[in-house]
Formats: sequence, C-alpha cells, structure tokens
Amino acid sequence: MINKTEDEWRAQLTPEQYRVLRQAGTERAFTGQLWNHKGEGVYACAACDTELFNSETKFDSGCGWPSFFDSLDQDRIIRREDNAHGMRRVEVLCASCESHLGHVFPDAPQTPTGERYCINSVCLTFTSAK
Repeated sequence: MINKTEDEWRAQLTPEQYRVLRQAGTERAFTGQLWNHKGEGVYACAACDTELFNSETKFDSGCGWPSFFDSLDQDRIIRREDNAHGMRRVEVLCASCESHLGHVFPDAPQTPTGERYCINSVCLTFTSAK
C-alpha cells in the first residue's frame, strides 16, 4: 500500500487528476483522452503506475468513459459501496494507492463477465504493447 499525504498527492498530480483520483470526482463524458482510445497495451493507475486493465478487455459501451469488462487481477482493484448523490453504485479504487478510478456496473451482458468498469480517463495512463 502506498501511503502519501494529501500534500504529496497534490504535488504529484495535476489539479484535475487530484480532483478525480483523490476526491472521487468525475470527468465529463466524452472528454477524456482515453475514452475512445484504440491500441494494444496496458492501462495503469495514473497515481501509482499499478497496471489495472488490459486493452483486450476494453470495449465501446457508449458511456463516454473508458470501459472494461475485467481487470488484470481482482487483487489490484477495491470495490466499495457508494451511495453518494442519491444513487447506489459500486466504486472502484486502485488497491495499491486507494485512488478513485470510477465505478463498476452489472449492465454489460454482451461481455464475458457481464460487467462494465466505467473508468475516468484522467485516472489512467496507457503503455503500448509495441
């Protein structure tokens, strides 16, 4: 587990990354760099570089954020009940640094898992397999 003070996170992250990753914010749909990104490789946590998702599990869900049907390893993700804003959802956090990534929904019957990880682009970095 990575332990940093909020001042250390603020110094490391951009203001938008800090707002989303550390304060559980949300970027606007269809605005992030990776929402419609195509390419073979791995998506990692922008706060700590832990590899989280493989491009093979990314799919176009039409929601405006990068969507994946599975993580690289369930031990890299924390799922936490989120009842904020009058909604009942499951928040997704990076297990290494406990940064907010987005939410997971059971609304993707077209995928092998039936799940849709809806992840903020600003929370991810991409490394090409080539």
